[in-house]
Amino acid sequence: MRNLSLIVHNLQPENKETPIQFIESDILGPKLFYRRNHFSFPTLTFSNYWLPVNGYVDTPRIFSMQEILKLPARTIKVVLECAGNKRGFFEPKVFGEQWEKGAMSHGYWKGVSLRSFLELVGIKEDSKEVIVEGYDYGKRTDTDRVYSFTRSVPLEKALHPDSIIAYEYNNQPIPFFHGYPLRLIVPNFYAMASVKWIKQITVIDSIYKGPFQSIDYVYYPNKNNDEGAFPVTAMNVNSTIQKPLDREILNTGTHTIKGIAWTGQGSISKVEISTDNGQNWRLANIRNSGPGDYGWFPWSYEWTVNVKGEYTIMAKATDSTNRTQPASPFWNRKGYGYNAYDKITIKVE
Repeated sequence: MRNLSLIVHNLQPENKETPIQFIESDILGPKLFYRRNHFSFPTLTFSNYWLPVNGYVDTPRIFSMQEILKLPARTIKVVLECAGNKRGFFEPKVFGEQWEKGAMSHGYWKGVSLRSFLELVGIKEDSKEVIVEGYDYGKRTDTDRVYSFTRSVPLEKALHPDSIIAYEYNNQPIPFFHGYPLRLIVPNFYAMASVKWIKQITVIDSIYKGPFQSIDYVYYPNKNNDEGAFPVTAMNVNSTIQKPLDREILNTGTHTIKGIAWTGQGSISKVEISTDNGQNWRLANIRNSGPGDYGWFPWSYEWTVNVKGEYTIMAKATDSTNRTQPASPFWNRKGYGYNAYDKITIKVE
């Protein structure tokens, strides 16, 4: 772990993925936490930081960090997955950062429920969404206009007690690269919803139409038109094989196949492993997460192989809402939500 580093996809803006196949701990430190950015990093200081909460509310307020740190806090264990994780595996290929399996991370976030802020300012009866704007900004490739990274969450999700305005990650102040000093954490949703470097929070009585809501982070099922488009929200059920490595050469004997599984709905109920390219499936052992945990589920399977040759190993997870990874992904033009069976090929000599 000591010598591991992030895998670079882009330096400006900075986009780097976690070497997920080598991760053995449930808790990822900042050094190995993937980075997904649309713009350059903002410039911020803690000493003069204030959080405005305004819009369709009874009493707009500006909260100081000192006030925020005195509010009741909660800690949640969360897997954050980029909506483009595994984009590089789509066929036919799609444009965008060609993430493999490591655009995701895992750890403990501490902060104040967004609901607490909304209760303190008093949201109006017809409120529909809560907009969260980040301090990061810049030009998009499809326009000359300057935009900040801004997203909204439905009011129901905003009022869930586990949607938090976080100020700590793994018992330390949030690292600058991951949203310091305040980051929205929205469990179960893909990580684009968890806005970094919060500038302000605004309640609205309409549907937000910003470009990172209505253009990006939308599933487009058709290559040449926008018919059937719908928004990216909750994470799909998914899994990743961490060991063995793809194209690894093994000896005959018993080997541990291990990995992780996660979901944006409910919990993981089973993980199945195939060592014969999907002809037969067997249950893996799952290490359950604790109650109220939004983390990933480590799993393992002991495989005894005595015949030399090439083998295709597959993993598929099922969650408590009966969603199961499909054999083929749902292809979409921007390459979001890839969750087909995870697959590696190994050779036994």
